[in-house]
Amino acid sequence: MPTEPLLVFDGDCAFCTMWVRRLENTLDRFPDAQPWQWLDLDALALSHDEVTHYAWLLAGGRRFRGHAAFAALLQMQPQRMLRLLGHLLVTPPFSWAASLGYSLIARFRHRLPGGTAACAMPRASIDE
Repeated sequence: MPTEPLLVFDGDCAFCTMWVRRLENTLDRFPDAQPWQWLDLDALALSHDEVTHYAWLLAGGRRFRGHAAFAALLQMQPQRMLRLLGHLLVTPPFSWAASLGYSLIARFRHRLPGGTAACAMPRASIDE
C-alpha cells in the first residue's frame, strides 16, 4: 500500500483521464493520480480485472473502488458540504443510486462526452 493517497484510474480511457484532470483542478485536496498502466499492480494488491472495472483510491491502508472512491475523494475536502456529499454517497439508499450511476457511466464511458473507442470496457465485463 502506498504511504500517501493514490488514485488509480484507466489511463487509456480519455473520458476517465479528462475527469481525473478536471477533479484535480477543481478539488482543494487531491491525491496523486496515476494510470494503472504505469503502476505495479502486484505491489498495490490490485488485479488487472479490478483496475479495468473500477477506479481505486488507496488511502490510509484502506481501499475504495468505484463510487466509494469518489465519495472518499469528497470526504477528504475541507468544505463541509463536499464532505457531507461524500458521506451520503456511501450511505443507503444514496449509495445504491451512486453505485448504479457509477456502473452505468463505466459501461457507457466510450459514448459519453470526451470518450473514445479506447474507453470501451472489455467485452467480458459488459456481458457479466
